[in-house]
Amino acid sequence: MDSNEELIPLPSLNLPSFDPNLIKKEGKLWIVDSIRKKSLILTPEEWVRQHWINFLINHLKYPRGLIALEKGMKYNQLQKRTDLVTLDRVGKPYLLIECKAPEVRISQKTMEQASVYHQEIKSEFLILSNGLAHIFLWYKSEENRFVQIKSCPSAPI
Repeated sequence: MDSNEELIPLPSLNLPSFDPNLIKKEGKLWIVDSIRKKSLILTPEEWVRQHWINFLINHLKYPRGLIALEKGMKYNQLQKRTDLVTLDRVGKPYLLIECKAPEVRISQKTMEQASVYHQEIKSEFLILSNGLAHIFLWYKSEENRFVQIKSCPSAPI
């Protein structure tokens, strides 16, 4: 961003900060998505998602090529999109992250939405996050239930 353009204050999140590539155009603030290599309007939810991308790649060493964004799927005849999915080394869904804006509380409704996505994706791990609060879950397939875990799963080996 040009130094003479005024910056919009962006909320601090409970994830490592990074130096995003921001662009101001058409009167709006845009962020360059490092995975999709394109500019996206910077919404509060996108701010959270980009922080997760940075955290996974630069802090947990998830391979960039194993991250998929807005993966499409059909549920009850409706087209749905996941926020962020990482794959394991054989291309199987490993981690599903459902991102919400910082002002949106992580609730039972958030869990229900993510569970719908999980039924289709069948990832081993699920994270619910608004950038400030994070819930980490491991799916025990043999028991068909989630168990809460203490931290983000490490990158797939």
